[in-house]
Amino acid sequence: MNTSTITSTDTNNTGTRIQLALLAVAFIALLVAPFVFYPIFLMKVLCFALFACAFNLLLGYTGLLSFGHAAFFGGASYFTGYVVKELGFPPELGILVGVAGAALLGLVMGFFAIRRQGIYFAMVTLALAQMFYFFCLQAEFTHGEDGLQGVPRGHLFGFIDLNEPLNMYFFVLGVFVIGIFAIWRIVHSPFGMILKSIRENEDRAISLGYSVNRYKLGAFVMSAALAGLAGGTKTLVFQFATLTDVAWQMSGEVILMTLLGGIGTIFGPIFGAGFVVTLQNYLAASSFPVTVLTGLIFMICVLVFRRGIIGEFNASRLGARLGLRTKQ
Repeated sequence: MNTSTITSTDTNNTGTRIQLALLAVAFIALLVAPFVFYPIFLMKVLCFALFACAFNLLLGYTGLLSFGHAAFFGGASYFTGYVVKELGFPPELGILVGVAGAALLGLVMGFFAIRRQGIYFAMVTLALAQMFYFFCLQAEFTHGEDGLQGVPRGHLFGFIDLNEPLNMYFFVLGVFVIGIFAIWRIVHSPFGMILKSIRENEDRAISLGYSVNRYKLGAFVMSAALAGLAGGTKTLVFQFATLTDVAWQMSGEVILMTLLGGIGTIFGPIFGAGFVVTLQNYLAASSFPVTVLTGLIFMICVLVFRRGIIGEFNASRLGARLGLRTKQ
């Protein structure tokens, strides 16, 4: 084994140790956070971070831009809210119903959308999402413009009172960790490797014998289900589901969060969601239009941080590592 190989191995091991250390610090910070910040604010950040990561699974790792992810997020919000409030389902089962409903929506929408590529794919997802929006507006079980209000949090597994803020926070944190771990496993599985190959060169993936449309549909359904996990959890946090959850603006917000943090990264959408939600929270009481500021931030991100903030950081770190190896 030569010196360059040893140096490369040491560098990779150092990078892995740094990542594990950062994960440990982040986990400890999340455990301490509800004693420092408002739990309701932290829970909102976690829900939208999971939503952004679910969207990133489709855009960042498969290369498919969807303008209709609000349908999965908001649809799961309605499904969870309805079965918990009207049918008396426990919270954990209510969220599973929301996830299943979002996955079914993803299967139907994806079946039609994957037949197109590029901007046509995006427009099909937007059109189908708008159809679902108007369905929610007219459907009796959604209560139209009033939405589902007063959704009870209930008791987790029959004995953990989710009306207690700390109990609810750690439940949301658990859902978030499970969701992020699921995304990580998908991305680093053979299935995830094929998704990346489709993103990089779809024609080559077809020539290798892969059924590209099946993999695209699988990624679409998984992304929809995970977005539904975020949406159903959000309903229990805020105890309501409204048309805002299924509106096209919600799809725009999750796109902004993902692009701001960095597509094709695990932590980029988490950072982007935290930044946008924090910005909205602090500007909510002011007269300054939040949408104007988020639009400006989006423009700056596109012009300056083409890979997103976390994406640019990872790229610069990779460049420095390659430069170090070249010198050695």
